[in-house]
Amino acid sequence: MKKILIAMLMLLGSSTIWAQKFVLVDMDYILKNIPAYERANEQLNQVSKKWQAEVDILTTEAQTLYKNYQSEAVFLSEEQKTKREETIVAKEKEAAELKKKYFGPEGELFKKRESLMAPIQEEIYNAVKEICDRKGYSLVLDRASDAGIIFASPKIDISNEVLTKLGYN
Repeated sequence: MKKILIAMLMLLGSSTIWAQKFVLVDMDYILKNIPAYERANEQLNQVSKKWQAEVDILTTEAQTLYKNYQSEAVFLSEEQKTKREETIVAKEKEAAELKKKYFGPEGELFKKRESLMAPIQEEIYNAVKEICDRKGYSLVLDRASDAGIIFASPKIDISNEVLTKLGYN
């Protein structure tokens, strides 16, 4: 029994020799300190507002058509009612399709965000990878991702080193 216990302790002790080196980065902090990211975000906000205004115009037109229909419905024939209802539904459908085109999962905003952010993210990834290769880190966790990190020593946070590597202070 003692031999098994000693063997287990030796095995546990030797595993610390092979322990992996890990560090943290704070992607929110890094991104907030990169002017290109802030410019890209501002550009996305402007485009988003412009597209939302277009969607809002169509939605308002549909609402106006509906209100007019409600107030005039008693004076309209069945054929006129049907025609107006079809016009209202078509306008609502047009607004929904435009909203999906701009803001859907594969919409224009998604594509625009990808085109603006991918180069910045690639640059950060390459800087982190180079630091890890040079210093022998095996694992990098993102402090900002809320991945269940309860406490982390600032000593293992390399966010400022990444910013320096990217040329930002």
